[in-house]
Amino acid sequence: MKPEVSLAPTPAQSAGATPLPSGDAPALQRKRRWGLRFFWLLLLASVLVWALRNAPLSEIWAVLQKLRGWQIAALLAFNSVILLLITTRWWIILRAENGDVPILRLFSYRLAAFGLSYFTPGPQVGGEPLQVVYLQNFHRLSYARATASVILDKLLEFIANFLFLVAGMAAVMRVGILAKNGIPLAAGVVPLVAILILPALYAGLLYLGFYPLGVALRSVLPRASGASFPRLLVVSERMAAAFTRRHAPAMAAALAVSLVGCLGLTAEYWLMAHFIGIQLTPWQALAGMTMALLSFLLPIPAGLGALEASQVLALGAMGFPPAEAFSLTLLIRGRDVFFAGLGLLIASRRLGSQ
Repeated sequence: MKPEVSLAPTPAQSAGATPLPSGDAPALQRKRRWGLRFFWLLLLASVLVWALRNAPLSEIWAVLQKLRGWQIAALLAFNSVILLLITTRWWIILRAENGDVPILRLFSYRLAAFGLSYFTPGPQVGGEPLQVVYLQNFHRLSYARATASVILDKLLEFIANFLFLVAGMAAVMRVGILAKNGIPLAAGVVPLVAILILPALYAGLLYLGFYPLGVALRSVLPRASGASFPRLLVVSERMAAAFTRRHAPAMAAALAVSLVGCLGLTAEYWLMAHFIGIQLTPWQALAGMTMALLSFLLPIPAGLGALEASQVLALGAMGFPPAEAFSLTLLIRGRDVFFAGLGLLIASRRLGSQ
């Protein structure tokens, strides 16, 4: 039987290597903190400038002006609840290992990470190192333990997305989006859905005691396997594997929360469409949300261009004019830019307080 690895920090993890002279250590630590803080602030400022230059702010404002105040407030409240649900997944993971982190603090960390991830190429990734930094700096978790919790959180997110897309593709085929646009299922969407099977496969291997990341690092970078960062990844992977075996109920609860969040996003999509005069059936809303989610899986920051194309494609196949599809896209953009900008503001304030 393989020995279990605890996520709790050990004395060896907290022990330093060779102590510096007492006069030099505080000064060196201050320099490192300021250097890391400057790096993050510069990165966040660059992302914010890029976002403001590329977001269609005037068009978004024109669409928002057509809504009533209570409708905008309802959409913001609805999305806040969805973000809180997504945060609950991470909170469940930390709570299972006695990680005493208040959920509202995690909510602010999640929002900050979303602000960075939203403008990063790829399937909504990029803000995860920020989550690790927050747990280590503000709650004294070891880097390995913090990294393991973020790995599990992201892993469950991808598994939930895969399960959601299985149902979503049934809706896409039911409303005839692919058939009406002449897109072969095998060539168009199946490859993207197949990629999302990998996280579920990876989680299964971890549960069985296999460590694909560690094996890959030793094979590709054999000389660097003892370096600090690759070793951190290997240790974090083993901690994540131990968690899947010890806390299966917590994993199931976190996955269930993720799926509820996906359903919430679909309901929000239907509500946004309803507010701008697009009347969708539940199947149509699920299909449209599925196409939007697929657009964010492409390696394009914020899904620029891909989201617009997906909605014109989907709603056009349902019989709605391109102008209405574009209006819905702008409303989605307005919501995401608002929360992503709020997240970047939170990130800059928290990093500035270190």
